[in-house]
Amino acid sequence: MEATLATLPIADEFSLESVQVLKALAKAHRYLAELKGVAKTIPNEGILISTLTIQEAKDSSAIENIITTHDELFRFDESKAENISQAAKEVENYRDALRQSYIRTKRNRLIRVNDILRIQEIIEPNKPGIRKIPGIVIGNATTKEVIYTPPQHPDEINDLLDNLVSYINDESLSGLDPLIKMAVVHHQFESIHPFYDGNGRTGRIINILYLVKNGLLDFPVLYLSRYIVRTKSEYYRLLQTVRDDNDWENWVLYIIKGIEETARETIEFVNQIKTLVFDTKKRMRTELPAIYSQELLNNLFFHPYTKVQFVMEQVGVSRITANKYLNQLAEQDFVEKMKVGRTNYFINKPLVKLITQQEK
Repeated sequence: MEATLATLPIADEFSLESVQVLKALAKAHRYLAELKGVAKTIPNEGILISTLTIQEAKDSSAIENIITTHDELFRFDESKAENISQAAKEVENYRDALRQSYIRTKRNRLIRVNDILRIQEIIEPNKPGIRKIPGIVIGNATTKEVIYTPPQHPDEINDLLDNLVSYINDESLSGLDPLIKMAVVHHQFESIHPFYDGNGRTGRIINILYLVKNGLLDFPVLYLSRYIVRTKSEYYRLLQTVRDDNDWENWVLYIIKGIEETARETIEFVNQIKTLVFDTKKRMRTELPAIYSQELLNNLFFHPYTKVQFVMEQVGVSRITANKYLNQLAEQDFVEKMKVGRTNYFINKPLVKLITQQEK
């Protein structure tokens, strides 16, 4: 049976601010504030954004059973190479949607319906736009049981999306703590389920945009996807218990716990990145002072798999000079040279190891 989805704010919303929720909020906000401060200590925030969006795109896509490898993603990102899997292309679409939407949200301090549509259009270029044909249901893939039937009529879907963005942007509509509100927003979007495909990935991007819009983070550096991957069955169970039993408290607690855990893990990762950048800079200035520049250092961290073309563009040197720099860096074990097809890649192995260790 089709659900009748209420508009926001939810009835008696302040009942969500239970003692247990308030205690969890205090911890989550503390670590979120620490993460915001730590992220500013990276000399170039683009390095952090680049490394974290790779991991987020991979993890968020994995929730939808879109599986690829870091090696393939690094090569796709740096070369748009041929013979890359469809899964890698879909993950890169997600990363592109994340980058573009972050720039818009940072500039406008708004999340509009058109912004949400644009996210989904980049993620699913072959299936863009709001559902117009009824029949979409959410079911158990194993038993084929229908678990939830989202709103079916496009007019209702559009009305609910309009209400959702009003709730996101108009602070007068709700006095809830923004992290509780984020949990409500995420649940509402997933329950509207406005698209034929890409709803989960779009919803997870909205999470980070919401944190940026509300000034809780300056950069898109906190992602719940790995937490959801680890707790996938709990995530879907709690989504449904809100619909079936109006059990908002446990859903909110789940999201807040995810924010706290993810913030703590990301703080550690950011500090490791900062140490690695500093150590690499110190070594380059000592061992290769003739070629050291901040631009060259940045290149090695923007591009875990770099190549001559990127050094030419970012450092502003000729092909011959770029090739000489990279070969010298390889000789001194700053990078590892690897030939794939006709392309030489120069791999920042310590950075790649750091990124891949995040999965463990």
